Order: sequence, then C-alpha cells, then structure tokens
Amino acid sequence: MRVLLIGSGGREHALAWAMAKSDRLEKLFVAPGNGGTALVAENIALDVADHDAVAAFCQRELIDLVVVGPEGPLVAGIADDLRAAGLAVFGPSKAAAQLEGSKAFTKALCDEMGIPTARYARFDALDPALAYLREQGAPIVIKADGLAAGKGVTVAGTIEAAEAALRECFDGAFGNAGAEVVIEECLMGEEASLFAVCDGEHITLLPPAQDHKRAYDGDEGPNTGGMGAYAPAPVMTDALVERALREIIEPAIRGMAARGTPFSGVLFAGLMMTAEGPKLIEFNTRFGDPECQVLMMLLESDLLDILEGAATGRLAPVTPRWRDGVALTVVLAAKGYPGAYEKGTAIAGADAANSDGVQVFHAGTAREGAALKATGGRVLNVTAVGSDVAEAQARAYAAVDAIDWPEGFCRRDIGWRAVSSQ
Repeated sequence: MRVLLIGSGGREHALAWAMAKSDRLEKLFVAPGNGGTALVAENIALDVADHDAVAAFCQRELIDLVVVGPEGPLVAGIADDLRAAGLAVFGPSKAAAQLEGSKAFTKALCDEMGIPTARYARFDALDPALAYLREQGAPIVIKADGLAAGKGVTVAGTIEAAEAALRECFDGAFGNAGAEVVIEECLMGEEASLFAVCDGEHITLLPPAQDHKRAYDGDEGPNTGGMGAYAPAPVMTDALVERALREIIEPAIRGMAARGTPFSGVLFAGLMMTAEGPKLIEFNTRFGDPECQVLMMLLESDLLDILEGAATGRLAPVTPRWRDGVALTVVLAAKGYPGAYEKGTAIAGADAANSDGVQVFHAGTAREGAALKATGGRVLNVTAVGSDVAEAQARAYAAVDAIDWPEGFCRRDIGWRAVSSQ
C-alpha cells in the first residue's frame, strides 16, 4: 500500500512507526512530519489546508489510503473532499467531526441518545452565562464550544476564576471557538481514555489508557496537552469498559448513523469514573496524544489492516492483537510549556535512547543535517513497555535520563496512580 499520513506530532510519529512495520506498506509519506517521522517515512511539504492540492498529490503518487492525524483538518472537512476525489480516508466526515468540533453538538447528541454526561447549559452571550454561573456555584467547568488548540477548557475552583474564563471566551480570546460557551458541572472521580475504531457501523475497542494533563508532579500546575500516559489503565476494569461501550460508545455511533452522518475513524471518549459509573467528559475524533504512543507500542497486529478496514467499511473481520504488559510514555517538553518557551535548542541522545522495548517518538522536532532541534512545546515522547506499570515506568525514565537536553523538563511521576495500587 501507498499511504499518506497527515500531521506533525508525536501521535503521527507513533502511527508512522507502526505502519512502517507492515509487510503491506510500499511507501509512506507524512505531511509535514517531523524529525522522527523522517526516520521511517518521507516527509513532504504539503499545504493540508489546500484540499485540492492534497488530492492532486494523492492521485499523482497513487495513494491507496490517507490517514488524518489531527482534528483541525477533519473539522475543516478534508475527509469529505478527499473521498469525493475517490480516495480511501481514515477519519470522520466534517459532519461527524462535530463530535470534537462543537461541544454543544456533542451535548445535544448525549441528550438525544441518553449518554451519561455532566449537567450543562449553553450560552451565546455573557450576561445570561454569568447569571447561570452564579446560580450553580463552584467548582464548575467552562468550555469554549469550538476547537481552541486545547486551551478552551477551564476547571474553575472559584466563581471568580469561572467568571474570568467566561469573559475570556466572549472577549474573543479563542476567536469563533468561544462565541458559544458550555457550562458544565464538575464531575468527580478518576479520568480515563477509551478509543473505539469504527467504520460507520462496526466498533473495535482499543485498550483503555490514562494520561496526565497537569504540567508538574502530583498533578499540579497548568493543564497541558498531556505530559505522559500509560495503558492499559487499571481504573477501567473489564466491567467498566463494557459499560462504557454499551452506554456511551455504541449509542453515539447509533445516533450518528441515524442522523445520516455515520462515524468512521477513531472515536476517543474522555471519561470520568464517577460513583454512578463512567460519564462522558468529551469526545475527540482522532487518536489521543500521547495515548496513541502507548497504544502503538502495545499493538501486535498490522495497523494498516485496522485503518484500512475502518476507511473502507470492512472493519468487522479485523480483530487486533495486543501484547501482554503495559506501555508508558513520558513527555519531554520545553521549559516554560504550556506558556512561552524557547525554540531551536539542540537535543542529543534521542536516537541512541531507542532500544528493544523503548521507543522515542518525536512530537516537536526538526533535523538540521545531523543535528536535532526542538521546534515545539511538547518535544519528545519517551515510551517503554514492561510487564507492569512500575517496570515500564523505570525503563522509560532510564531512557529519559540518557537524553541530553538541558532546555527540557518532564514529570517524574507518570503512572503514579497505577504504581501506588500495585
């Protein structure tokens, strides 16, 4: 197969790394890719916002499958335009990508299908939103309705913090994404991530994962795009996975099909394990980052079979195989992230840290000749497998310590919940 993968982050390096192991792969392009994908594929400069240019490239290069990594192009409708050009695409349509692109859309689907989620209200003006907030009290969650690059959600512990978050949205801090706001009750419990690959009708579950959103040890500091993850996550027992499938994933897939907008691709359910059972925090319509990295380390099957099955409506016969044990990833980020940080700093030892059972996935890097430079906030995902969380954690941190990057930092407690329960 000849494949085009769209994206430039750690998720895309993990997907490229897994696809590169397939005997079915003839050629893999990544647009635009990063310093890690360059080791397993051909990075290409392609404007993914120009859907006609992407389609023309695919036709010229005889691409058999397009895999869309990030949410932005999906919400912009790239899957529709490429399918209209006769291409097989892994990723949902623009209409189905509203499950991530609009929190209000998802809440309406939850109401319609009886999916357990937080109580909420929607607002398109500041004053009624403030009045509702003062009635509800804190803690409370403020969400910009649209895509805000991971920065549109505030878990507010005080009314003052919630008011500030509302004003930020309606003052235009997130552009059109904040023109409408969802105010939610603050769910209590432990979070987990559940991924379901779908072809519009059939569903294949992946192992549950857990990520770490806060920047610093002990779940302190600002929220980030994710500072580490591990899978399987023991908080999601087999019984809870089955319940989440039955009460959350399956109704969402049925509801989208009934609307005439069937969902194909990967549906990522962010869940809270509450005293009443799993409740939906949010849907995403792509692989999580950094959860994708640990899932790809656990996958023993051919990833191309899974992606192609979902893209072509033939997922039912595909049953993925997973290795025993645990995978854990530690994010190395630039000092200052998620705030301002320096770019262009040199990294040494990242390639040498790879070994059997340890893989360094690149999230924000570029190669300048023999030199590796940091280009983003989250820069490397140091990922390891082990027989249990403690062993995977020890191997990952040993690899972290072998990388020379003074301008970087990481959390030193990824997987702490699972380790403390072993």
